[in-house]
Amino acid sequence: MEAEAAGGSKPASPRRRDTVLGWQDLRAWLAQVEQHGELQRIAAPVDPNEELGAITLLATRQDKSPALMFENMTGDTTGSRILTNMLGASKERFALAVGFDPSLSTTEMIQATRAIMNEPIKPVMIAKDKAPVNEVVLTGNDIDLTTFPVPRFWPGDGGQFIGTGNITFTKSPDTGRINVGCYRQMLQGPDKIGLYCSPGKHGLLDREAWWAQGKPCEVVAAYGIDPVLFMLAAQSFGADQSELDVAGGIMGRPIELTKSEFVDLPIPAHAEFVIEGVLHQGNVMPEGPLGEFTGYYGRERSPQPVMEIKAIHHRKSPIFTHALMARYPSCEIGAYYAIMRSARILDDLERIGVPGVVLAWSHPAAASGWGMVVVSVQQKYAGHSAQVLALAAQCPAAAYYTKWVIVVDEDVDPTDLNDVLWALSTRCHPSEDIDILRNTWSTGLDPSRFPPEARPYGSKVLINACKPHQHLKQFPQSTAIRQSVHDRVRARWEELGFSGPAPKMTAFHPETPSE
Repeated sequence: MEAEAAGGSKPASPRRRDTVLGWQDLRAWLAQVEQHGELQRIAAPVDPNEELGAITLLATRQDKSPALMFENMTGDTTGSRILTNMLGASKERFALAVGFDPSLSTTEMIQATRAIMNEPIKPVMIAKDKAPVNEVVLTGNDIDLTTFPVPRFWPGDGGQFIGTGNITFTKSPDTGRINVGCYRQMLQGPDKIGLYCSPGKHGLLDREAWWAQGKPCEVVAAYGIDPVLFMLAAQSFGADQSELDVAGGIMGRPIELTKSEFVDLPIPAHAEFVIEGVLHQGNVMPEGPLGEFTGYYGRERSPQPVMEIKAIHHRKSPIFTHALMARYPSCEIGAYYAIMRSARILDDLERIGVPGVVLAWSHPAAASGWGMVVVSVQQKYAGHSAQVLALAAQCPAAAYYTKWVIVVDEDVDPTDLNDVLWALSTRCHPSEDIDILRNTWSTGLDPSRFPPEARPYGSKVLINACKPHQHLKQFPQSTAIRQSVHDRVRARWEELGFSGPAPKMTAFHPETPSE
């Protein structure tokens, strides 16, 4: 396995520290994606009511599926387009979004992501007339969101959801910190959008803080957004940290914002479609359900706050970014989220001061990276693996929803589910190596919890799949080849008649037998 990560120095990024990404907005990134054969344009007419969702689902049942650009929406007169599967299960498109070599392994991308997410650059303001998002600005009676194509993905969805692949700005009334979140938003009328936030999320906390002061909560939402801001909106950061700063670090330059028309929040200058809105306490309408990342309809129909839309900004022929929520690999929350969350778990464990941690992986097939975390560790002392289990389960990046937390030895690759299952089956003694945490932070979208009112509270299974520390010397030796033989065979791979790259092992038998 790779050298020890947590407790040591930050891994080096494959990008130079001063690297600036070659694209500025969604359109430029899509041009790059298309050059790599990762974009499929669909010119045939498509109905946004269920048909678009069905096409996206069927086209993404393989983890190598392309991004999908729908260019001809039935009944649309605005020239709008819809992008789905922007990132999905593709680590290659994640790499293109953050400036990595798409051929890097998942492990290499996790380690490299740690470096670029810890070099924040604050955003800058640009003039309104320099912001592409202001090509068209609508206010007053000109506001009518129903003229734009808004999908209903699943037959059981409670309505048309304009916000699935979006970002939403809110501001803390106490510190002025701008939060960037990804919250589902249902179209409620020409100038009304319902906004649902899960318990504990910063968007909800900001909203409640404004209402506690007797003031409305101002909101900016962007429905056509570049992949970096979209990816970061789904991550968990500290209450005093803005995702805009982290995005600037990833881009290698400040995120450009511009002044809004009505609210005291900036708007992303290079977005495709942005609204300004206000949430008033007590102004609610029925919202939901929506087919969610769990693969089930989430959050029963219930009253949720409604944004009153004050202004619309959009580019000509805007591209709406929409996210199908479904079972892996069709869910938009896929490879990118698993990689970024894993990087943040490693950062958290390093800050806590846990030694010996090698790698972490949030498996995307486990409810889009939310459900399971595997951490590998080089055991250094009694109780070490149990310590890693407990801290990984409750560190900020992994605390929300995660049900299964597994720790394995350093010779097991957390990103290889076959390896993990081997360790579970041969190193875990269930009666001694499984613990349960109760009343943990969870989501209202967890279908396993009843009654629904109990869903903010969850539980976690902690599984120790490491060799027992007290018996390390007596534990049977696992079968492995010597590295010298491994390297010789890899060098002869083509000579031996095999096609493709040779597999690369990371654990070896000692060169000098100790038997």
